[in-house]
Amino acid sequence: MFFAIKPYLELCRISNLPTVWTNVLAAIVLSGSAFSWSDYIIIALSMSFFYSGGMCLNDIMDAETDRLSKPFRPIPSGRITSGNAYALTIALFAAAIALLLFVPFITSIYPALLLLLLIIIYDKFHKAHPISVIVMAACRFMIFVISAIAVAGTAGHLAVAGGLIQIVYVLAISLTARHENKRAAQTSYSVIPLMIACISMIDGVAMALFVSPVWLAAGVGGAILTYFSQRFVRGD
Repeated sequence: MFFAIKPYLELCRISNLPTVWTNVLAAIVLSGSAFSWSDYIIIALSMSFFYSGGMCLNDIMDAETDRLSKPFRPIPSGRITSGNAYALTIALFAAAIALLLFVPFITSIYPALLLLLLIIIYDKFHKAHPISVIVMAACRFMIFVISAIAVAGTAGHLAVAGGLIQIVYVLAISLTARHENKRAAQTSYSVIPLMIACISMIDGVAMALFVSPVWLAAGVGGAILTYFSQRFVRGD
């Protein structure tokens, strides 16, 4: 059963989702709103579907170039058809938006639609325009904006600050990845999986500094889960 669904887990970059979950958690905690497990789960699911949908669309857009550079990916390897990938992408985006109808402030749907637009723009143009990495970082920032608005009605300066920190860090990951790609023939080790995992650690540190040290445990947990999940499902 696992081997039957593994291509879809790879397509969705499922191992990276703990970083999305801690982004949502950080945004809610930093927003100053009272924490609610039901609200958190709904928003975390919505943002997870946006993330996975974006990753599916990315692989669809990159299918032809991946046949040469990354033939192991689910679509070029023939493990998933483009038609099935498109259907999954549409379903994930639709579910992501629909879930936001059940949060305290459904006005979060408006920035969510902006996130969807940013995802489409990035996936369509990132191969041709290296500067599009800024759009990718903006997508990560929008997780904070949407999550905070969903529970508090407004983003709030601390949640925005947390998102801005992640913009800088995501850009650092992208620059490091480009450097590694240029040196791919010289070394087989990649620091990118560890850097991705540390997205959660940054969330934990932000919550610990601005709210309570107890939240650092969530960041550590998210980082560990992300890092070791990538041993089973590739996340880059």
